[in-house]
Amino acid sequence: MNITDYKKEFLAYLKERIVVKEPKNLYAPVDYILELGGKRLRPILVLMGVDAFGASYKEGLDAALAVEVFHNFTLLHDDIMDAAPLRRKKATVHEKWDVNTAILSGDAMMIMAYQLLESYDGAEFKHLLQLFSKTSLEVCEGQQYDMDFEMRSDVTIPEYIEMIRLKTSVLVAAALKMGAIIAGASEKESQKIYDFGLNLGLAFQLQDDYLDAFGDPETFGKQIGGDIIENKKTFLYLQALAHADTLQKEELAVLFSGSNSDTDAKVTRVKELFVTIGSDVLTQKEIKSYTEKAFTVLESMEMAEDKKLALRLFGESLMTRTV
Repeated sequence: MNITDYKKEFLAYLKERIVVKEPKNLYAPVDYILELGGKRLRPILVLMGVDAFGASYKEGLDAALAVEVFHNFTLLHDDIMDAAPLRRKKATVHEKWDVNTAILSGDAMMIMAYQLLESYDGAEFKHLLQLFSKTSLEVCEGQQYDMDFEMRSDVTIPEYIEMIRLKTSVLVAAALKMGAIIAGASEKESQKIYDFGLNLGLAFQLQDDYLDAFGDPETFGKQIGGDIIENKKTFLYLQALAHADTLQKEELAVLFSGSNSDTDAKVTRVKELFVTIGSDVLTQKEIKSYTEKAFTVLESMEMAEDKKLALRLFGESLMTRTV
């Protein structure tokens, strides 16, 4: 199966399992955010993880859906925290309904994600639950660091990498490892596919940071320059600060010191500084570095070559994306 086939099978399962029931104001927002689209990266990786170790991908459908429901729960609450108006070019849940509805529907999604894992039995269920709980808490830790960094002017690059590891990368890695657990892979190989996913997830988030500033607004699906408007200390910003001269540092500090009524001008100027200083190129180099680390781990795995190739192609597709 190719990536398109996995996505098609997963979406059919999602449509079958996620239904709007009473009370509608609780479940309609759940259906809404899950139907908004997106890459479906994480559930596809669960299915690929199962398949990579010789089991039927269908055994991973509930775990894949659990991961996708949890991921969208985090997006729903992140959008509230960021006061984001758009998600995938559509109104966010708190904009379409209200904040209280969005909070409660998000809570329901978290519980639904755990319920989906109940279809697995015995030791398999225990291992999945332990990994899922550990990962869920790490994602919350990453989100807290992300919020903390907005109030700090001394964030370091290693701190930022740790934040995106927790907020984004661990869920990508866990998706693959959940597939390995379901397929009965050894702990050694399960850990390797987790490490592959961890590096891939770091590359993915750095690519997301890059696209937030330099992506095509027609394809990216989120507000271009959103991180800049919110004064987020992204890898682009931290690299710019590390390599800027005195005047450029002072200008960046002013631009990121608070709110700016002319957000378009702010985004334009910050992007100009990123290019002048070269942090755009440095970010692309870092994306390539983590991608290569992921592929090095992949090559060391005891896995059929066609399965390795499928995972490699998937990784390459993430690095060349525009959405």
